[in-house]
Amino acid sequence: MPDGQIIVTGASKGIGLAIAGGLDRRGVPVVCLSRSGSGPVGHSLACDMTDEEAVKKTFAEVARRGTVSGLVNNAGVHIGGSIASLPTADFERTMALNCTAVMVAAREVYPLLCDAGGLIINIGSFFDKLGVPDNLAYCASKAAVAAMTRCMAVEWARQGIRVINVAPGYIETDLNRDYLSRERVQAWMKQRIPVGGPGGAADVAKLVAMICSEKIGFLTGETIYVDGAQGINH
Repeated sequence: MPDGQIIVTGASKGIGLAIAGGLDRRGVPVVCLSRSGSGPVGHSLACDMTDEEAVKKTFAEVARRGTVSGLVNNAGVHIGGSIASLPTADFERTMALNCTAVMVAAREVYPLLCDAGGLIINIGSFFDKLGVPDNLAYCASKAAVAAMTRCMAVEWARQGIRVINVAPGYIETDLNRDYLSRERVQAWMKQRIPVGGPGGAADVAKLVAMICSEKIGFLTGETIYVDGAQGINH
């Protein structure tokens, strides 16, 4: 079990909310970051993860509260659109939160983990290895998360810092429940997802909590897919 606080970004809703709750139930001190400053458990702080100075100040505030043992980079955005007409601003907005903010948060937590080691979990997506129409920005950003995870794991291993990329497939949350409940969508998922349908936020949260609770020192740099085998389905 982690000795210190674990920071969870994007913790006010969806998968982030489930992750924060799952860690809290295991007795992990959780710091929930979100734009609104609301969180389900632990200590909550308002932080725009695309504001570099705000991230620096927030992480320093967390460090003043006590030891930091880990970071879950969960905050993200999904903006779809045809490549032929994709506004550059939408691409850059996606990359800013899904990619650059992941790098900034990991960089800022790094010195807080150096003395005793620690864990960084980046929340990616199984879209990182797929060609998905109308999802260029999202796919590119999540592929970058997987690449950054590998680089961080190799560069920071000597400091005892492990970095893992958890990559969900279709996960039902409050944000997409109406869409996933459509008859046509359900029929498509039943055909494409070997387990027969989408996962739940609890599936991701349980995996993250397990990784945080069990100190598996030789596990680092890997992408772990939670997609019901959809990504490998022919």
